[in-house]
Amino acid sequence: MPELVFPLDSSKPFTDQQITGHNRWHPDIPAPVTVKPGDTFRVHCREWFDGAIHNDDSADDIRDAPLNGVHVLSGPFHVTGAKPGDLLVVDIVDLGPIPQEDSGPLAGQGWGYTGIFATQNGGSFLTEQFPDAYKAIWDFRGQQATSRHVPGVSFTGIVHPGLMGTAPSAKLLSTWNAREGALIATNPDRVPPLALPPLADSAILGSLTGDEFDRVAGEAARTAPPRENGGNQDIKNFTKGTRVFYPVFVDGANLSMGDLHFSQGDGEITFCGAIEMGGFIDLHVDIIPGGMDTYGVSENAIFMPGNTDPQYSQWLAFSGTSVTLDGEQRYLDSHLSYQRACLHAIDYLTKFGYSPEQAYMILGAAPIEGRLSGVVDIPNSCSTVYLPTAIFDIDLTPSVGGPTQINPGIGVPRSSF
Repeated sequence: MPELVFPLDSSKPFTDQQITGHNRWHPDIPAPVTVKPGDTFRVHCREWFDGAIHNDDSADDIRDAPLNGVHVLSGPFHVTGAKPGDLLVVDIVDLGPIPQEDSGPLAGQGWGYTGIFATQNGGSFLTEQFPDAYKAIWDFRGQQATSRHVPGVSFTGIVHPGLMGTAPSAKLLSTWNAREGALIATNPDRVPPLALPPLADSAILGSLTGDEFDRVAGEAARTAPPRENGGNQDIKNFTKGTRVFYPVFVDGANLSMGDLHFSQGDGEITFCGAIEMGGFIDLHVDIIPGGMDTYGVSENAIFMPGNTDPQYSQWLAFSGTSVTLDGEQRYLDSHLSYQRACLHAIDYLTKFGYSPEQAYMILGAAPIEGRLSGVVDIPNSCSTVYLPTAIFDIDLTPSVGGPTQINPGIGVPRSSF
């Protein structure tokens, strides 16, 4: 086993650990661990809400989820010799749920969860159709996931980190805050908000204390969106065997990671849409000096996906175009066309006995494929959602006999404001 450089004790909160991580982006958050190019090492990661979500049949914890405190990240890791302008090469050697802990109160101890966020608490990709909070618990058996809340479905998880990235420079951080602040100013009272500004409340900043803590907390960027440093990209293909090339903006790169997922559909469309869990990740790091300029990677990582995905051979695909539910034509709106494709898939699954919420959970957690299928034929963008048919216990394909009806069981727990 690689050397464990960032241990976490499942019995203690994130802030009471041997090493304290962070939940904001800032160049002045100290790196508690140093690694060298060529090193392979193990990192423990906490699930993104640090144990606030429980293995039960209530969605009140999703409704009340402490968003100000996410994501709890392991790191930063200082990579010896890394300089601004370099590319940091990160290989995902292995990853999985919390090792040797197959039962317990923390997600990753034999189980994980998917949540649909209420509109008032951030919403989801389809928040207009699903404005309330819902939760599904998934049980792990080896690489398989099943749920008492979504019966008749079983699939192999594509385990991956939802979030990994390098620290921004002071200049880049200032750019983020300025452009996101300008966006918020266009509609400051919107629910859900257009963006999340710096917020000192619930900030975790490693070993910083006192005045320095207060300064950084007032400047640091929230970790919710992906940005030029990588961050919360939620790419399901970041699985074992993946090699990522991250731009370096500060000395040492200051690499961080977290938000592990047992599985996820493309887009993580319920917002808390993957199967969230804590666990471990083994990484190997190296450096390409001057690589940002050499390869034109001045922002946003490039990556080579791993080859450990489950191999599905049959799919049922749904398409959508950029026309609103009210019949309004939008110009090449790929966000809207993907929403419509997802809604078509949900409507289809309800014909087999699933509730709309159960169908939505399937699209968020199972390894669906989402694609931009046409972006040039004015005025309609076309997006498609590919649903692997092998994950279902029944035959989903249309036939003259009509859809087989499943037993929806206890359903997905709901909590509203």
